[in-house]
Amino acid sequence: MKRFQLITVLLSCMAGAALAEDGAAERFIEYKSSPPLLRAFLYRMPKGGDLHSHLSGAAYAEANIRAGADANLCVDPTTTQVSKRPCIKPILPLADALTDINLRKTIVNAWSMLDFVPGDGNSGHDHFFGTFSLFGGAAQAGDMAAEVVDRAGRQRMRYVELMVTFQGQAINTVADNAQKAKPWTGDPAAFEATLTRLGLMDLVPKAKADLDGVEQRMRTVLGCGTVAARPGCGVTVRWLHQVSRTAPRHRVFTSALLGALLNRADPRAVGLNFVQPEDHPAALADYTVQMQLLDYINGRVPEANITLHAGELTLGLVPPEHLLFHIRLAVELGHAKRIGHGVDVMYEDDPFDLLRTMAARRVAVEINLTSNAQILGVEGAAHPFQTYRAAGVPVLLSTDDEGIERIDRTHELQRAVTTYDLDWPSLVALERNTLEYAFVAGGSLWADARAWRMVADCADASPSNEPPSDCAAYLAANEKARLQWTFERDLLAFDEEARGPRLRLR
Repeated sequence: MKRFQLITVLLSCMAGAALAEDGAAERFIEYKSSPPLLRAFLYRMPKGGDLHSHLSGAAYAEANIRAGADANLCVDPTTTQVSKRPCIKPILPLADALTDINLRKTIVNAWSMLDFVPGDGNSGHDHFFGTFSLFGGAAQAGDMAAEVVDRAGRQRMRYVELMVTFQGQAINTVADNAQKAKPWTGDPAAFEATLTRLGLMDLVPKAKADLDGVEQRMRTVLGCGTVAARPGCGVTVRWLHQVSRTAPRHRVFTSALLGALLNRADPRAVGLNFVQPEDHPAALADYTVQMQLLDYINGRVPEANITLHAGELTLGLVPPEHLLFHIRLAVELGHAKRIGHGVDVMYEDDPFDLLRTMAARRVAVEINLTSNAQILGVEGAAHPFQTYRAAGVPVLLSTDDEGIERIDRTHELQRAVTTYDLDWPSLVALERNTLEYAFVAGGSLWADARAWRMVADCADASPSNEPPSDCAAYLAANEKARLQWTFERDLLAFDEEARGPRLRLR
């Protein structure tokens, strides 16, 4: 741990506006060396958001079993693959797992990283990515969203961005029809013209209708608007359209273009992301081409937000040549405003220049510590978390696939604190970053997101009081600033709470 002390002191000075050694800071110092106390303290601590969460991987296996049982689905007890009825032996009703403890354990282990031990050529990487094909379809998106968002609310989070694919089958159909009519030649403009003629734009209102249905179901399950409303009802939810990077080029382009168009058409859909293993042969072969396609889409729909899984690689997983350029191309050609994972950054060509570029452009990195440890085996001092921070690149903590990983957002905070000996100002800065770099409409509360100095309209205001007229008007006009103001208010209230008996042992 001592190896991090010097850099932690430096980064604390960089954290911006000094926070008084008040209630919350004192409790943090007091409980930092005790994992149980630190967990309880961090769970109660207000949080900004989670910007990197795959909906299908965020739901826990137990919830998927219950949902699949309610839907009368079946399961192969050997492979744990879910299927539709009829359940003909040896295929069993998934409902059997509700009472058969051994079957339940087998399924949970297969659908998550619980009790996983590498062996016989099955790595954490392989097991992790192999889970999705087993439980896919067991639960509906609205039910999974309710589970994930309510978990966020219980941890006092204010905001989440969930990754889903809208109109996935319809996208493939339109893309394949266009491919038949006029095969892909590498000219995105020509292919877009064919897509438009064959009905791509018709998918936008259909995707919006899907989103209506998902959110309605989510709010119904959460009891929003009723006296029984659950904590998730207080969380602002936005959606990222995810694109399969292992698909053929004509499908990748069609899906990414729809994501950008949906981002423009619906304020709830705030961007797009490329998903699936970055080390997949198709993803490696087409990486540069895919960044070129995003460059074209950015020219067509410049208001669309792009965040990209980039650098979720390490030496040995792929030949060294593939570690040299993924993050840089995502930033410079793919127009990524945020990078997911970014683990291989120091393997890139001229990494120090890349870090300076990311710091100057304020390209944030979505750090997924547990995911990187489980999938890539990269953790502790080998992880570039501290490298990014020392270079002035904005970083934030996220979960990736908390259900498969068997974690929650609080766990990631605790892991960062104990691994890197973070102090209180650094912890607060990480949470502020989750809202500063969220794809939320409107201007920021911060004129300087490093010194944490508020915009002029709110410079003399305190979130502990009602904002003065100029600040109130600014907050009313900017959703991002409103969320940030609310978080600062929550943080001040938490500080007062920490002074009292609730967060004390005696």
